[in-house]
Amino acid sequence: MTMTEETKSSEPQTRPAVSVVGPGGGETIVLGTTRMRVLEDGSHTGHRLAITESVLAPHTQGPPQHRHARHDEGFYVLSGTVRFTVGDEDHDATAGTLVMVPPGTPHTFANPTDQPAVMLSTFTPDLYVQYFRDLQEVLADGRPLTPGANIDAMNRYATEPATELG
Repeated sequence: MTMTEETKSSEPQTRPAVSVVGPGGGETIVLGTTRMRVLEDGSHTGHRLAITESVLAPHTQGPPQHRHARHDEGFYVLSGTVRFTVGDEDHDATAGTLVMVPPGTPHTFANPTDQPAVMLSTFTPDLYVQYFRDLQEVLADGRPLTPGANIDAMNRYATEPATELG
């Protein structure tokens, strides 16, 4: 086969488009006192990776302690202090700290301080971004974000509470 025949018979090679999200760009999700900016929802990474930036207001309680069955979650603290609870252990993470949570590990986070905290989160694969959209929809519909509603949403994304709520 000549080079010309080989070129004609092969499908054109397309590369994924580069994604650039500038300051203030991306999708905004507001969940109570937490403001999240979705920088990458997985649509530019073949759903291998999602990235969000979250601003936690002072004295923000995080989600119930939970574990993910099918994705890793990473948190990089950009400013302030975020308290990560992993099982029975608390870790106060300040700016420059990376916390990686593998599947199956019980965890939660909160901002117990008087200052806002900002963190960058990664989800590999991108499963969990839709969970945040689902929670925002519950709130937008005027429904309360009860523990039961939260657990229902978690269950759709291979996530469960780490302890029984009751």
